[in-house]
Amino acid sequence: MSTLTTALGTDRARRLRAALTALLAVAVACGAPFYFAPFQVFQLTMVLLYAVALAGLNLLVGFGGQISLGHGAFFAAGAYSAAVMLDRYDTGHLATLPVAAAGCFLLGLGFGVPALRLRGLYLALVTLSFAVFLPPLLKRLEPVTGGSMGLTVDKLQPPAWSGLAEDQWMYFVVLTVAAAALLLARNLLRSRVGRALLAVRDNESAAEVMGVRLSMHKTLAFAWSAMFAGVAGCLYTWVIGFVSPDSFSFVLSITLLAGLVVGGLGSLYGPLLGAAFVMYVPSVSQDLSEAAPGVVFGLLIITVMFVAPTGLAGLPGRVLGAIARRLPRTTATATATVLDRTHEAESAPDAEPDSPPDAEPNSQAETRASTPLTPADPAVADAEPVGAPPRPEKD
Repeated sequence: MSTLTTALGTDRARRLRAALTALLAVAVACGAPFYFAPFQVFQLTMVLLYAVALAGLNLLVGFGGQISLGHGAFFAAGAYSAAVMLDRYDTGHLATLPVAAAGCFLLGLGFGVPALRLRGLYLALVTLSFAVFLPPLLKRLEPVTGGSMGLTVDKLQPPAWSGLAEDQWMYFVVLTVAAAALLLARNLLRSRVGRALLAVRDNESAAEVMGVRLSMHKTLAFAWSAMFAGVAGCLYTWVIGFVSPDSFSFVLSITLLAGLVVGGLGSLYGPLLGAAFVMYVPSVSQDLSEAAPGVVFGLLIITVMFVAPTGLAGLPGRVLGAIARRLPRTTATATATVLDRTHEAESAPDAEPDSPPDAEPNSQAETRASTPLTPADPAVADAEPVGAPPRPEKD
């Protein structure tokens, strides 16, 4: 009964701590656009936007165990879907979001078919080829995509009743979509689909023996991942107001994958940290070295991977684990030192108390022991040397 009570109390404390953390995060997120400058608000908006794309990539790579170097292509598909609808058909901004999500979901289903027979580096090469050939294809479809010049569309404008600036309104819209996307990813991972993905990632043979349908879940992993990327691409069109093929080169796919690895694979908070890395580190690299920002960017990635091999999301746990391992060792060392000193004190001979200076000897032996002997002393003169022959006795 006491164990059950303790468990319930621990669970209640954990839920309370999670609720307080969520409330604090909401308060900080809602107050950020009123505190920072417009450009900084734009950067925060881009961080949230990239977090949506990385949440989908995390489903595929972090929890599904598959490698994708073509995530930037799905990102571009969602961005161009929204741009074409806004430019050619003059639809509303909100109407482009479900279309981009559904279109990329179907595209991910079709592209997930190679994942049934390929894995590892072979699957990575196939996905990379998709990211490589899509930008030239967009340039060839000039009547629809605008070719190399791209498409310029209107940004999402704030309503009059909001009283917000354009950057603030766009921030809150992207924040709402990002929160919904991250919550959806969290619920997916806690459902049967998420448990099946984890089983497939850990051991495909064991998962198949347990009744998991590998083909369905691998294909669905690509579909969900592509859908999240399409939503992020649609938000990108809303925020930037311009799309071009050069904005979605294969470097974008590699950058997204690097951001996810740095943020933390298989972590719910990894996409947010990775999105911040993707957004801020290139600008920091540009400030540090205008001649070779790519070199600085690569060195920063290597440094982060050396300090936090499991990503930034696993760094606090790594630090706390090191401290927890060090504390028992320090305690044991201190205890051993105290025990050694105690043992030495117990095994040492007891010191005899000093006699007071005015005390008189109790016996003649003590008097003789305390008086130094000289050669003139009869006792010394009559003493025989060691090893000397016996002297004859006198009559």
